[in-house]
Amino acid sequence: MSMHSKAQQILANLNGPMTAEQARAIFALGEEAVVFALLKLSSLQTVSPASTTGALGPHDPSCSSGQKPPFVKDNLSDKRRKKLKGRKAGHPGVRRPAPDRVDRTEAHRADCCPDCGGHLKRCAETRERLIEDLPASTRIEVVRHIIHRDWCSNCRKMVEPVIDAALPRATVGNGMLVLCAWLHFALGNTISQILAVFNYHLQFKMSGGGLVQMWHRLATILEAWYDEILADIQKVGALFADETGWRMDGKTHWLWCFTSATATIFTIEQSRAGPVVLAFIKEWFDGVLVSDFWYAYNVLDCAKQKCLVHLLRELERVKKYKNCDSDWPRFGKSLKRLLRDAIRLSKRQADLEPAIYQRRCALIEKRLQAILDHAWSHPDAKRLIKRLKRHQAELFTFLYHPEVPFDNNFGERSIRGAVIMRKNSYNNRSPRGARIQSILMSVFYTLKQRGLNPVAAVKKALQIYLQTGKLPTLAQLPASLG
Repeated sequence: MSMHSKAQQILANLNGPMTAEQARAIFALGEEAVVFALLKLSSLQTVSPASTTGALGPHDPSCSSGQKPPFVKDNLSDKRRKKLKGRKAGHPGVRRPAPDRVDRTEAHRADCCPDCGGHLKRCAETRERLIEDLPASTRIEVVRHIIHRDWCSNCRKMVEPVIDAALPRATVGNGMLVLCAWLHFALGNTISQILAVFNYHLQFKMSGGGLVQMWHRLATILEAWYDEILADIQKVGALFADETGWRMDGKTHWLWCFTSATATIFTIEQSRAGPVVLAFIKEWFDGVLVSDFWYAYNVLDCAKQKCLVHLLRELERVKKYKNCDSDWPRFGKSLKRLLRDAIRLSKRQADLEPAIYQRRCALIEKRLQAILDHAWSHPDAKRLIKRLKRHQAELFTFLYHPEVPFDNNFGERSIRGAVIMRKNSYNNRSPRGARIQSILMSVFYTLKQRGLNPVAAVKKALQIYLQTGKLPTLAQLPASLG
């Protein structure tokens, strides 16, 4: 056996740090064996560059065994100023408000001293403590309705009073119906999660098919509200739009969201093109549409504001992942500075004289035109110049409309709840299910935007509908339901 083989065998038998006996055994094999062993140990202990920079490495506990990270994120802790968590020091204390009622009272008195077990002398001193908790019994209330039927001599038939506690022929009350629909379509709970709460916690036996059938009936009644919301978004000053992928029976569809400060409407469509926008935002819409640069929104002939955050993010992406030679540094720096100057100017509108503000807005437009007229050679600069020229009149609309922001964050936040719901569910199985999804999501989101309790508002509307045969409008709901 060669010296290298013997040294390799000694290294293979290592179980932790090398012992003195193992080191002497390698030394006894000669100089070549010692050099071989040192080189072998050095190659085993080499640290990857990613580990030295603090990023995930192959030996990082958060990285799978033998896996290397696809990319290394920049450490921004030194570049960004950290914001302190919580409120500022010295702020007044805040706590939950005391309940406005007490359901029952319990008195507690110690039999002996809890420290030494000695005898206690009774005193008149007491203190109070309010505790809010679920009752020991959370059983569902079952109500037997005795419905009297009487003869009407005018109509020549038997009549009976209207029961407004549940839909006709339903054995589940309106409260349970609206609660489970709100949990699913507003909070994103899955059917199995809702059944777990109903079947085990509330001791209320229900099946998934029963829930779905109840939701279909509810959506049929509330469809009038969906049409009312659709009419309301045509009258707003600033309308936000966004879309995301959705699945229907395993096939790709699109979830569209059109929202304002007081109304939100969702629709699930097979297309991601302009006809969907025209179907929901009519041609006579005279507000400002805030969106990203997706081409489908170009079909509308109205004032628009494109999201500048998307543009700034595109500049950062090119700078980080693309070849930034040629004239890209100058282009990226000029455009980024222009966008940020425009954002700062809009925030100072109330502090500036109207004439001064208009002159500075004109200067912003002039700087943009100078960037567009320059002959840029970088391919990504050319690509963005085409986009800027196409939407030149839609970049700085927020400078002239104070109610319009420079980004589409409001629209993206409005659709985020549906995105989370998409991760938890299998989306929809049929066009009918997609229609139910659109109606109930729109109703619950809009009620929340208007400061109403979604469960109480829908339950009250169902009561009025059963009594009168007509659903009240959203505007007719009392503010006390908030």
